[in-house]
Amino acid sequence: MAEFDVDLFVIGGGSGGVRAARIAAGHGARVMIAEEYRMGGTCVIRGCVPKKLMVYASHVHHEIEDAAGFGWSIPAATFDWPTLIANKDKEIARLEAAYTANVEKSGARIVKSRAVFEDPHTLRLASGEAVRAKYVLIATGGAPNHGVAIPGIEHVISSNEVFHLSALPRRIVIQGGGYIALEFACIFAGLGSDVTLIYRRDNVLRGFDEDVRAHVRAEMEKDGITILTGCTVDSIEKHGKEFTSHMSNGSSLASDQVMFAIGRHPNVANLGLEKAGVAINPGNGGIAVNGFSRTSVENIYAIGDVTHRTNLTPVAIREGHAFADTVFGKRPVQVDHAEIPTAVFCQPEVGTVGLTEAQARAQFSHVDIYKADFRPIKATMSGRDTRVLMKLLVDALTDRVVGCHIVGDGAAEMVQLVAIAVKMKATKADFDATMALHPTAAEELVTMRTPSARHVREAAE
Repeated sequence: MAEFDVDLFVIGGGSGGVRAARIAAGHGARVMIAEEYRMGGTCVIRGCVPKKLMVYASHVHHEIEDAAGFGWSIPAATFDWPTLIANKDKEIARLEAAYTANVEKSGARIVKSRAVFEDPHTLRLASGEAVRAKYVLIATGGAPNHGVAIPGIEHVISSNEVFHLSALPRRIVIQGGGYIALEFACIFAGLGSDVTLIYRRDNVLRGFDEDVRAHVRAEMEKDGITILTGCTVDSIEKHGKEFTSHMSNGSSLASDQVMFAIGRHPNVANLGLEKAGVAINPGNGGIAVNGFSRTSVENIYAIGDVTHRTNLTPVAIREGHAFADTVFGKRPVQVDHAEIPTAVFCQPEVGTVGLTEAQARAQFSHVDIYKADFRPIKATMSGRDTRVLMKLLVDALTDRVVGCHIVGDGAAEMVQLVAIAVKMKATKADFDATMALHPTAAEELVTMRTPSARHVREAAE
């Protein structure tokens, strides 16, 4: 009898776990992957993908409003929430089936079950079956975190439930200032809801460049979203179908839904990690790993949001692929977590890569800041009151572009390509030598000739 039933047991059928299972199987490993909910994980089932579909739906409202400036007369439009949700569910089901088929085609076996450690090599399935694995990969992702318990917390929905509401809320209160909170604030506003965003700090998008934060807030407020900063929801009362949110500043708000998007925590509970001896990182609550995603136990690895490093789907996928190549492809691969592009699909869209101005000024003694703030050409005809922000940060001593920040339509698409240049350590001279493509918003990235500001760090006394 073989010592191990499988070479690799993957806990979690999300993007990272699926990639690891498929690549490991391609290297000849016997692979089993356990998923207790739906194949595809947070991103596919209740995250990036359905969110982006709803972002598209909310954009249509703006397109209809903008049409008149281009000569189109459109009758009063109506929106049907159940149709959007049904079509979204159909697409998610298609993607789930594709994920399942691709895993099975690779030769890996899927078990629809929760899996819990009994020891470093033994997993117990919900059916009672025990599976012995030479290696185990933990890819259980993360989950919404509502923070401290407050009176009425049971009335709050998260990004899990928001995709399955039976009706579009006429009024919604959203607490949070990160990308999930802002994206859903803009989605609901675009679909016609009255939206109030509550955030405990002084401005939204903590960690992003200060100019980006200010620009996004101003644009969202111009679009009719109420943003209240420096306060929190202290309690929630339900009266029939209406909710009243009582705020820390003494005010109260009535709404049809209350959503919290104040953060996510790693899914580490009730996995039997203590039986396997897997250590938790005390700094972030995620599973502690080294550069190769190995945990404190030699045969157990962890990738993606459960490690609470960089919680982005492409990062989890890259980490899963690197793990499989390292352990089963006999080719050690470490994932580089520097200069990862990211986007916020609010309205207007944010795309960013590299350092913020504050980070650049802290890291380099001489920083040139190039900034353009302009009205997009489309708005000159539509009449919409909106502006685009573009910003480049340059290490003035080497001329290397160390950060790019864009707010405006297509920002994410632009930044994905700029990220290649930043990763290649392109200089401002390289940007300047690139011919502009006219008329586009992106041409501003290669036509900003004179720094709008220059920061020189004073020598320490």
